[in-house]
Amino acid sequence: METNGDKTETEVKTEPQSEEFQKLTEYGINTKVATEIVKIYETGKLSPEDLDERAMDALKEYNPDDAIAVLKQFCESSLEHVGNKSAFLCGMMKTYRQNKKQGAQASPARGPDPSKLSEILERTGYSLDVTTGQRKYGGPPPGGDDQNPPPPGCEVFCGKIPKDVFEDELIPLFEKCGKIWDLRLMMDPLTQFNRGYCFITFCTKEGAEEATKLDNYAIKPGKNIKVNISVANQRLFVGNIPKSKTKDEIMEEFSKKTEGLVDVIIYRSAEKENQKNRGFAFLEYDSHKSASTAKRKLSTGRLKVWNCDVIVDWADPVDNPDDETMSKVKVLYVRNLTSEVSEDILKEKFGEYGKIERAKKVKDYGFIHFEERDDAIKAMEAMNGQKIGKLEIEVSLAKPPSENKKKEQRKREQERQSMMVAMRRGGPYGYDDYYPPPVMGPPRGMPRGGGGMRPRMPPPPNFYDDYYDYDYDYYQGGYGGPPPMMRGRRGGGPPPFASANARSRRGAPTTPWWS
Repeated sequence: METNGDKTETEVKTEPQSEEFQKLTEYGINTKVATEIVKIYETGKLSPEDLDERAMDALKEYNPDDAIAVLKQFCESSLEHVGNKSAFLCGMMKTYRQNKKQGAQASPARGPDPSKLSEILERTGYSLDVTTGQRKYGGPPPGGDDQNPPPPGCEVFCGKIPKDVFEDELIPLFEKCGKIWDLRLMMDPLTQFNRGYCFITFCTKEGAEEATKLDNYAIKPGKNIKVNISVANQRLFVGNIPKSKTKDEIMEEFSKKTEGLVDVIIYRSAEKENQKNRGFAFLEYDSHKSASTAKRKLSTGRLKVWNCDVIVDWADPVDNPDDETMSKVKVLYVRNLTSEVSEDILKEKFGEYGKIERAKKVKDYGFIHFEERDDAIKAMEAMNGQKIGKLEIEVSLAKPPSENKKKEQRKREQERQSMMVAMRRGGPYGYDDYYPPPVMGPPRGMPRGGGGMRPRMPPPPNFYDDYYDYDYDYYQGGYGGPPPMMRGRRGGGPPPFASANARSRRGAPTTPWWS
């Protein structure tokens, strides 16, 4: 016979029970579990109104002994700053199950110093909301006139935080830099320690800029934190969409299924007129929250778009130059160029609006370098949407690469030069998608042997990017480019991509869906 403390289950049933107990058991919750819940009601840490349908269903399906163990942990926890107790309880149940599968119970973290934390909250008037996945301080500040979130550029990312550091140490450090809007410390539900990083949003950009000076600050002996400006990602990559769909059709379809969609960015093949896109698109949302919600919704596998199982991932972050940098740009980026459109044709068409230094075409896009910015603006306004060749072109100001992008370019150039040096020495060869393999034997018809032939050298890389500061071979107009290298995901998902130009492999399709 099962027992509940010193009482058997039969004794529990025969005793007069409260109305709350009856409601719990009528819902289908085990009598022992219901008894434990009523005990927590009596402490005042939980009320019947705190338990929503999701928590009740989870308790009903949970193993009774495990449910009682979780409820005891819940009652012993500090719930002072827990806003949604149902969500917190569900998180504890999930964590308990995962810990049990691992065969060991993780030692709980000590948490922040209660006296220090209370002093901070009393002094600032800010709130603290605790869930199993994060601890959020503030947002918005109390008594402020403007309750809207600060604009982009006001948030910093802080990484390499020691796992046992909490907001009682982080807030005093960062509030010296400026007024904090909110601080979100990411937590590991399994260990109850932090996950090594947090986000701090300041009320002004100046506060965020000041906070970046704490980069490499020793928060503890030998423990240096990493701080940099954080840019919220508002763009999703979606793949496996029908190539017959136009930008407007994609916009309409995804607007029905998600909220906050403000723009759709597509790539189309300049040589395949019947294809309206290349099998993928980028969805731009009004906020990171909208994009994150859309990603969760589209990733469930239950939602089909035009009867297709779409592939969804975050788009690669795009480094957008600031307004001051863009105000000096006099180079145009031109898309949708077909094969018959040459650099001479581009010079002729765009030259009507001012003197051109150089025109450079790469595959189905190109760059027009003007001597004067005003001429570039006039050409952009006049030529955008005009038909050159078989397609209407898209014209915009080219975005200069950021410092991070320049570092990537220098690294790639060093790799190219190293490869060429190795080839001059007879190998080894490190070929990428931009160079064909060398011809190792003599041309057809010539006898083999007798001294052999040196491998054919690959074409020299173009150096326009070094002179003009635009990496032509890798430039994608600031849209993030064709599908990024997508990592394999837990629970399935697509295999990692090769590049769009990857050579065919045995057993693999020669034409990917995004081509």
